[in-house]
Amino acid sequence: MTPPAPLAPAVLPPQGATAERCCSFDVAAHPRSASEARRLTRERLAGWPVCPDTREAADLVVSELVTNAIVHTTSRRITCELRSLREGECLRIAVRDEGHAGSGPRPAEGSPAEEHGRGLLLVAALASAWGALEAETGTGLTVWAELPARPSHDLGSGA
Repeated sequence: MTPPAPLAPAVLPPQGATAERCCSFDVAAHPRSASEARRLTRERLAGWPVCPDTREAADLVVSELVTNAIVHTTSRRITCELRSLREGECLRIAVRDEGHAGSGPRPAEGSPAEEHGRGLLLVAALASAWGALEAETGTGLTVWAELPARPSHDLGSGA
């Protein structure tokens, strides 16, 4: 019997670069799970180089995507993934369900006064990009959003 091959040495980021991070967690498809997902998101991002505004936006995005997965799917479990991209410049949030109904997520087209259906409009407003991917095998949908991890210093004044 031959011994297992040694593990490859860890590849360190260049000096001064931010190591990319990734974590995931599962929540039950239950109405209280959106608040649990927010809490877990805050805990996981605690040591990451993410500005406070992005942390708040991440809480909202995770909450909206988990709520959509609860309301619009037949899932029992929902997986949330947080990943830093492009050397820490971007935070990517992905929420994967076990099966969906309909043709996938779309921003609501109703009146702004309606109580429900604005979650993806909020996600689109907060994210620099977002989208959805069908599972390659089986059922399920992953809805993702990317947030800038650092402030852009543009306070919306257009200046």
